[in-house]
Amino acid sequence: MRDALYIELGDGDLRLVKLEQAHREALRAVCAADGYIWSIYSSSFGPDHFDTSFDALVGGANRMPYAIFDGDTLVGMTAWLRPDWSAQTVEIGNSFIHPDARGTGFNRRVKRLMLDHAFAVGIRRIEFRIDERNQRSQAAVAKLGCTKEGVLRSERITWTGYVRDTGLWSLLKDEWAERY
Repeated sequence: MRDALYIELGDGDLRLVKLEQAHREALRAVCAADGYIWSIYSSSFGPDHFDTSFDALVGGANRMPYAIFDGDTLVGMTAWLRPDWSAQTVEIGNSFIHPDARGTGFNRRVKRLMLDHAFAVGIRRIEFRIDERNQRSQAAVAKLGCTKEGVLRSERITWTGYVRDTGLWSLLKDEWAERY
């Protein structure tokens, strides 16, 4: 199922390409465009931490990361995380879009492309785990039709040492089919 899920995806000028070493410098520049955001992420892709975080993302056994392209321009990243093939579940995370693309509907297109594909290849449940402080991401997944199932209290310690409460959101295949 991994081979079916983790493929390059596209819709017009939007392309999700498997993240690899060749994308390192372009993604570094994109991630440097918003220094504030990393304070509410589990790991920092800011200038001082970029290489360590990039290496962990690309080398992680339970991570299938993408570089997000708008035409020929790399504008962000996202990933499939913690796939559980026997339960037919996967998480979407490690998502970051350049500030210039925010509020344009671009992120919604990225998520719709990923959701359509995942459900088409046999995933039945998709999760989003979002820092409770990240209101923008919570609003975005709510607009997609996700349900907030609850809060995982003190679920992880972020790169800053902050003990994070994580909102657990999900979307089921049948719910998605009803909406779209």
